[in-house]
Amino acid sequence: MSDLWDELRRHTQARIGLGRTGNSIPTRRHLEFVTAHAEARDAVHVPLDVPGLVQRIRGLGLGEPLIVESAAGDRSTYLRRPDFGRRLAEGTTLPRTEADLGIALCDGLSSTALDAHGPDLLAAVIAALPGLTVARPVIATQARVALGDHIGEQLGVATMLVIIGERPGLSVADSVGVYSTHHPRPGRSDAERNCVSNIHPPGGMTYEHAARVVAALVNGARQLGASGVALKDTSRDPALTDPDTDSGAGIGHGSAQ
Repeated sequence: MSDLWDELRRHTQARIGLGRTGNSIPTRRHLEFVTAHAEARDAVHVPLDVPGLVQRIRGLGLGEPLIVESAAGDRSTYLRRPDFGRRLAEGTTLPRTEADLGIALCDGLSSTALDAHGPDLLAAVIAALPGLTVARPVIATQARVALGDHIGEQLGVATMLVIIGERPGLSVADSVGVYSTHHPRPGRSDAERNCVSNIHPPGGMTYEHAARVVAALVNGARQLGASGVALKDTSRDPALTDPDTDSGAGIGHGSAQ
């Protein structure tokens, strides 16, 4: 049955107007909360289906994906020691390519998000950046954003993109972000990268919109010779306006992982 909050709920994923049953909320709203909490926990703890992801991105014409792990090794260590997730496992070596662009698909804090959106977002980003040479894609597990600095340095790419599952919440458990770092190398600070976040159609930013913003950031970094706070935010460019939705779109600097 509809109520006066229904119109507002169409414009937000926040929990509003839950109502009351005695001293508690209605059973339906309680079950919705419990379900959302379970989905968020699963997003963090369910292992990434690496073979399935490899199979899905083989058809993009970027070569056989490279598979790496961070120094965390397992999920428990990853959650307790974020610093381990920011560097490659000991002995990891990647082929040097000197390509214009490197792309790593990382499980981050939501393997659910990467599985749901990674391949299609990757395809959209590649389509938005014609003319650039692209290294073989890298799939990284137990990965934090800064792992891309180590990957990018080994690949020898000019710009590194990290597509990563974002920290899940009780409204969205399958959101991904894209982090762009020009001239990646270990020790880069969060201020030296740009982020496009909240990508999870249909409720969040679309793949096409995100790809246009990422392309603008990559091209801007190549012209300026730097990314992060030094790079002007071009997200308000009319060419980047999504005609379908800008719901929840987030463009900024730095990293939350």
